[in-house]
Amino acid sequence: MKIHPDKPHFQSINAYGPDWVQVGGEKITHSIILDSRGKRLDWPCNRFEDITTEVFEQMAQWQPELVIFGSGERLRFVHPSLTQALIQRQIGLETMDTQAACRTYNILAAEGRYVAVALLMR
Repeated sequence: MKIHPDKPHFQSINAYGPDWVQVGGEKITHSIILDSRGKRLDWPCNRFEDITTEVFEQMAQWQPELVIFGSGERLRFVHPSLTQALIQRQIGLETMDTQAACRTYNILAAEGRYVAVALLMR
């Protein structure tokens, strides 16, 4: 589903599908973290069970207003022990399936909010 035809003022997710996203014209089929100010990192995590604290520590260093976690095809919540870096910095965390995370990220970024998103593709 294509969701944004024009080039916005923030790093947007232009389109997405069940196991991919398109950012800046590039189709990405692996897990990724990015923020609305242009930061983008490949996330070497292919399974929900392999999630570690590092991804949340990295995003906490960026100091966004909010972190969105896209948990794959279905909604799954990470254990709070993995998100301590966010909790300590009082950064909110919202969890949803990856496609909902794409939509929510774009809406918040379009409002001018500084938001980061971690998208698990599998």
